[in-house]
Amino acid sequence: MKIRTRYAPSPTGKMHVGNLRSALYEFLIAKHEGGDFMLRIEDTDQERFVEGATEIIYRTLEKTGLVHDEGPDKDGGYGPYVQSERMKTGIYMKYAKELIDKGEAYYCFCDKERLATLKSEVVEGKEITVYDKHCLHLTKEEIESNLAAGKPFVIRQNNPTEGTTTFHDELYGDITVENSQLDDMILIKSDGYPTYNFANVVDDHTMNITHVVRGNEYLSSSPKYVRLYEAFGWEVPVYVHLPLITDENHKKLAKRSGHSSFEDLLEQGFVTEAIVNYIALLGWSPEDNREIFTLDELIKEFDYRRISKSPAVFDIVKLRWMNGEYIKAMDFDTFYEMAEPYLKAVLTGNFDLKKIAAMVKTRIEVFPDIAAHVDFFEKLPEYDVAMYTHKKMKTDAASSLAVLKDVLPLLEAQTDYSNDGLYQMLLKYVEEKGVKNGYVMWPIRTAVSGKQMTPAGATEIMEVLGKEETIKRIRKGIELLENA
Repeated sequence: MKIRTRYAPSPTGKMHVGNLRSALYEFLIAKHEGGDFMLRIEDTDQERFVEGATEIIYRTLEKTGLVHDEGPDKDGGYGPYVQSERMKTGIYMKYAKELIDKGEAYYCFCDKERLATLKSEVVEGKEITVYDKHCLHLTKEEIESNLAAGKPFVIRQNNPTEGTTTFHDELYGDITVENSQLDDMILIKSDGYPTYNFANVVDDHTMNITHVVRGNEYLSSSPKYVRLYEAFGWEVPVYVHLPLITDENHKKLAKRSGHSSFEDLLEQGFVTEAIVNYIALLGWSPEDNREIFTLDELIKEFDYRRISKSPAVFDIVKLRWMNGEYIKAMDFDTFYEMAEPYLKAVLTGNFDLKKIAAMVKTRIEVFPDIAAHVDFFEKLPEYDVAMYTHKKMKTDAASSLAVLKDVLPLLEAQTDYSNDGLYQMLLKYVEEKGVKNGYVMWPIRTAVSGKQMTPAGATEIMEVLGKEETIKRIRKGIELLENA
């Protein structure tokens, strides 16, 4: 059978890293085997619907290269692909009533007051009300009378209270639970909308989904899903439950982390390809220790059986490193196009931005890093003359002052302010003095940048600054050293 996976997000805001990983793994599982990857929009939870969130879903999939074969915009014969539109066809109520006829579901007319009197249990840290099957025992006449009177109702799954239910997950193996732990979950809500759990099962079956990939927080719901499949007489899909993604403190990756969504990461200057590459490794690893993959290479290498059961730690430091590797590997034109807005945000003077971009390309990990590397071009910062002292270069305040005083008239006389021209002039001075390059270049670089670390050497910086600004900064250096 041809593999068919689906990404079924709810349009409730930005795309969380965990959701993007689910989409990526579903895409890779399908494409690795030459299967189909489908997009289905699950918008039955109207209270959580966020305007514009559907567009975010489309935009993210397009940006990341996770091209869906079917979806609301690509009818593959299994539509509609939006749950609210599917609901209009009556599909969910039809199947819910089929379960009622089989004794696998029932109408529940209990109001809020009665439900409030039921006992509660804590399941996975959440307090839930355990329904007592009260309405299961209503007679046919009582049910018909309530329906005729327009009394509000939900439809509940009728789970057994004895025995066990077993299901198989590709990562966790066979899992067996006591049926006494299975609550009679709601299938159709009082507003007529299906619950997320019920709509999932109906849609996955009617759309021929073969592999269901989702977070392991759904493991506890899976026995109820399996009972629905069995109640209908449908084949249960292959389940792949993914490990939790945590922050560096091993807590669930939350919005307050500042990097929990794809949009957050883009805004922070990360490259789309690096984000996808990194997220692929949050729970999965190849046979070797390789870390850098293109999307096509991931398709070729991805084997879902190598997904870990252990929680995956979202390490922003590791992502920054990987992003830096992608930036280094970029062709210059692409890099400059992405870097230019960051350069212009800091540099308002008449600078050769392409030369400055070339200086920082191999030195940054994310694009906002550019500012701290290049801000000195715009304005010489206040700096401590202690920076002129460098043990390795064998420089101190006195020697630096002497060098700056020596080279000032040479720089004033110099007409060729290209990097090569400046370097050859200073090299001649170095040879005449019989000192090492660093003995001369360190104080000059300090004077023209006011920084301990710079993206380029002294002559490259002077070329960008130009003659007038260079001389002005050298004089400032001399003044600071004389006053120290």
